[in-house]
Amino acid sequence: MPLSLFDFTALCIRPTLCYIHVFVTGGNPVTCTRPFFIRLMISISNVSKGSIIRFKGEPHSIESLMHRTPGNLRAFYQANMRNLKSGRNVEYRFSATESVDVIITERKQYQYLYRDGSDFVMMDNETFDQINVPEVAIGASSRFVKDGIMVTIVFSDDGSILGVELPTFVEVEVIETSPASKDDRATSGTKPAVVETGTEVSVPMFIQTGSIIRVDTRTGEYIERVKK
Repeated sequence: MPLSLFDFTALCIRPTLCYIHVFVTGGNPVTCTRPFFIRLMISISNVSKGSIIRFKGEPHSIESLMHRTPGNLRAFYQANMRNLKSGRNVEYRFSATESVDVIITERKQYQYLYRDGSDFVMMDNETFDQINVPEVAIGASSRFVKDGIMVTIVFSDDGSILGVELPTFVEVEVIETSPASKDDRATSGTKPAVVETGTEVSVPMFIQTGSIIRVDTRTGEYIERVKK
């Protein structure tokens, strides 16, 4: 029977798990289990900050996108992007009529287990599958990855890891810092402190070894002392 009309439904994104149903008019659904990923080409005018596109074969996150019409010249979009593989910033001028390859992403929660060289071993708590995540995928926030922490891994439509998102704030124990006198604790200055993950954070003078503090994983800044 000719396929005069059909409905294509993608039920999963990661190629190792993908399968589709094709519903043919007057017929039964057919399942295809071959790995695939979807290419989504859309106009640059419909792309917004935070979108991830495939640019020159590599994933790039749109950091900013400005529409410009300089004098009598044709309109264009000035994009500032971040290469998610190298971390480098890239600037590019897109034609106003240009289409880009938007990457369809899948976000899934994983739990951190242990280090394997420079990699972080993460586990899916539903399937118990374990994957190695390179440090570069986590970025500067990797210094706040602590035992058992839950993270969100962002997968590309081809199954590769685009990034890892930590909770915005984490609670960590101070394992080493200089003692402070009463006079020091009365001042508004700061001092260095080493936390349980091994990284150093600037903390107020009243913080002591054994204190639990809340830290912003995006900036590494001390937020407050946590009373337990």
